[in-house]
Amino acid sequence: MASETILIADDDHAIRTVLNQALSRAGYEVRATGNASTLWKWVRDGEGDLVVTDVIMPDENGLDLLPRMKKIRPDLHVVVMSAQNTMMTAVNATRRGAFEYLPKPFDLTELLNIVKRALSTHAKQPHTPQKGENDQLPLIGRSAAMQEVYRTLARLMNTDLTVLINGESGTGKELAAKALHDYGKRKNQNFIAINMAAIPRELIESELFGHEKGAFTGAVSKSSGKFEQAEGGTLFLDEIGDMPPEAQTRLLRVLQEGEYTPVGGRTAVKTDVRVIAATHRDLGQLIRQGLFREDLYYRLNVVPIRMPPLRERRDDIPELVSHFLIRSAEEGLPWKMVDRPALDRLQSFGWPGNVRELENLVRRLAALYSQDTIGVEVIEAELSVVEPSPSSDLPSENLASAVESHLEVYFRAYGSGLPPPGLHARILREIERPLIALSLTATRGNQVKTAGLLGLNRNTLRKKIRELNIPVSRTPK
Repeated sequence: MASETILIADDDHAIRTVLNQALSRAGYEVRATGNASTLWKWVRDGEGDLVVTDVIMPDENGLDLLPRMKKIRPDLHVVVMSAQNTMMTAVNATRRGAFEYLPKPFDLTELLNIVKRALSTHAKQPHTPQKGENDQLPLIGRSAAMQEVYRTLARLMNTDLTVLINGESGTGKELAAKALHDYGKRKNQNFIAINMAAIPRELIESELFGHEKGAFTGAVSKSSGKFEQAEGGTLFLDEIGDMPPEAQTRLLRVLQEGEYTPVGGRTAVKTDVRVIAATHRDLGQLIRQGLFREDLYYRLNVVPIRMPPLRERRDDIPELVSHFLIRSAEEGLPWKMVDRPALDRLQSFGWPGNVRELENLVRRLAALYSQDTIGVEVIEAELSVVEPSPSSDLPSENLASAVESHLEVYFRAYGSGLPPPGLHARILREIERPLIALSLTATRGNQVKTAGLLGLNRNTLRKKIRELNIPVSRTPK
């Protein structure tokens, strides 16, 4: 039986050589070229079982060639590679019919897995190219962490799958949700966002599902809810972990049955809305606490997306700074530049507020400082306001207040009753797990240093890591 043939197009001779050797060792026949015209001739002549192509080539853009290849050979899978690894590259590759998008530099094992999967599956219908796309990228960054986000978003653009976006505050969860809407098939309909944490608990059901006149005190007229406003489009439920139990039950019915009943109403209303939810909280932990419905979690978590914190994508900081400086100038603030030492300092900062915190800092730099070029002295002065000295005491009063607020959640959830027994052990476990996990992150996974930092015996630390199921990975310095 003849082996399958892979057609490779890349103007980089070294990459062609590496791919040729790896794919040949895997048992495939390989034909490689450095230009698009030769690739097009091979495809037009019916050669090859799979195409692996770069985007930028000397004679033609690989993305422009892709629809022509798919038109004459719709069953031919195409894997697109690119060093221009922005979100729009991933989106455009997917829309034009690519089987998979792979940012450079790529992992050979991953490429071989993609090739194997492509050759073993049936071709999908190509996406129709969209005209007049907005060049303003909704998400910025080329780091490996963001590449995973882009690839997932690209796969989901033209589906109606429910998505749950996880991430710390300020990581861009709403931007990701908006990108799914703006570049998807519902883009001509409404995108409605609602923050569960910003609405009084007693009003959330009315906000979501609307209410009839007289449904409750103050309901002097009929009012539409967010589901009605988002009809045909997308509803983004931010901070879903703060949704009260009663509203969770009603939301579950919408996701299961595709209908809801306004508050005070008797007739169910059919709805066609894509739901995207987001949270910075650990929903698994809330489920164990009895504060979030497990069945709702599985309905929401059809496809999870994790937005990485800025400390995991420090290489993106220069590009983000440039983007925010340009945006500030467009809004009328003075044009500024940030020198290399200042950028280095920004990249070494921990950014507890993530991208939102960085954006706010850049706006302050543009608005408050007279010099055209921002140096490291200015950055040091700005960061010293928010970055505590390593020798400073922990904010014990704030910590105690945060723990107290957290504990109040348990007692509010059970109304006039009491939480089930074992609360002391449960709270200790919930505090201990993130404490150990954050300490491991700070020491780059070094358990000896972590044990010293926490004042624990090393064997005790290992036992707790195992009992609390804490992932451990060593990060190179």
